[in-house]
Amino acid sequence: MKHGSASVLVLIVVLTGCTVPARDDRGTTSTISPTAENSAAPLDLTRAETSFDPTTVAVIGDVPYGVDQEESLNLLVDAINDDPEVQLTIHLGDIKDGNTECSDERFAAALTTFESFDEPLVYTPGDNEWADCHHARGGGYNPLERLTAVRDTFFADPGFLLGGQRAIVDYQADVVENVRWFASRVVFATLHVVGSNNGLDPWTGLEHTVPTEDQIDEVAARIAAACTWVDETFDSAEQHDLDGVVLAMHADTWAPLPSSAEQPIVDRITDRATAFNGMVLILQGDSHEYVVDRPLDNVSVTRVVVHGESLPFEYLRLTINPTRRLFTWERVPVTG
Repeated sequence: MKHGSASVLVLIVVLTGCTVPARDDRGTTSTISPTAENSAAPLDLTRAETSFDPTTVAVIGDVPYGVDQEESLNLLVDAINDDPEVQLTIHLGDIKDGNTECSDERFAAALTTFESFDEPLVYTPGDNEWADCHHARGGGYNPLERLTAVRDTFFADPGFLLGGQRAIVDYQADVVENVRWFASRVVFATLHVVGSNNGLDPWTGLEHTVPTEDQIDEVAARIAAACTWVDETFDSAEQHDLDGVVLAMHADTWAPLPSSAEQPIVDRITDRATAFNGMVLILQGDSHEYVVDRPLDNVSVTRVVVHGESLPFEYLRLTINPTRRLFTWERVPVTG
């Protein structure tokens, strides 16, 4: 859900922005051994992929919204599972609408759905499942407690994707939901950036009129982590001479302009994309309406906001093909 915050306290986050301590080797983990529960050899997506073979990904977000969608979500899952081209699914966050309680039961139901996808599934959180949970309609939770619950539920095994086919990806040590993987001469990365001013909107449901200190600290740390992850992702693309970068996040950061707690991340993406000798695709959700544009006024950078919230279901079939046009996509309606 998009919101803006007029609080003067947001300046603390903006001013600290992407300033982070000197980088070291703690950011990612690429060597993960299968556990007893995951003894079948998982796909290893951590190695820079130089193959010119195409890859197709299904992209969804802001789904399911409400009881009707929860009860019919299997139609969307089945459609993606039955698509012979799809090799992986990305969910851009918001696993429920704002009027549904942010309960452990809802999280468990979403996890069960994610595990019903045949191929690996990448999930990056939205604001509805934690940042907006202070509202009475969401259960009146402390959002930081719900953020912990999201991580414990969906990222209990860092570096492993969800879905029926297990897969290993790189992940960020301090923000484990930020992951990175490779396919078809492209590097993909998720960034935990959400609506509601990237989680900085005051928790009015808990009678706060300005952001709390804990809230400010969490947002500042997540911004710094996102900026580091952007840098490391572009560094990897440049080091391996890859053709493209795909960045996936929940927030629509141009609705119409970046919010104060989104701006440092947008600035870092802008700087790195401008210097990158390749194509960049930004995948977003949050605002629910399908959009394709070039928000950075750079012909090498394209953004797609996926459809969400309303029926009928649809998914974005994204194909990466290094031998032709690098990024192509189509909207696939789901009927039934």
